[in-house]
Amino acid sequence: MSETVLDVKDLKCPLPVLRANRSLRTMAPGDRLRVLATDRAAVADFQAYCRETGHALLAWSEEAGVFNFVIRRRATDPAPKEDGP
Repeated sequence: MSETVLDVKDLKCPLPVLRANRSLRTMAPGDRLRVLATDRAAVADFQAYCRETGHALLAWSEEAGVFNFVIRRRATDPAPKEDGP
């Protein structure tokens, strides 16, 4: 497993989550993404994002106005949804 650092400081909602999503799509299952953000809304945004996508929000903290999120990429991609009749 590897860890990638994504610096999205000074970006406002929804850009931190969108950039994290783009990074996670290129990563292997189980890899970790460390996101550095300054937008206070990122706390709720990343919690909701991980809950909805199945990625694991392993930890988050704040120090001197910088939020540090550690996200583990989900093990597998969800199966595509089939359209109904």
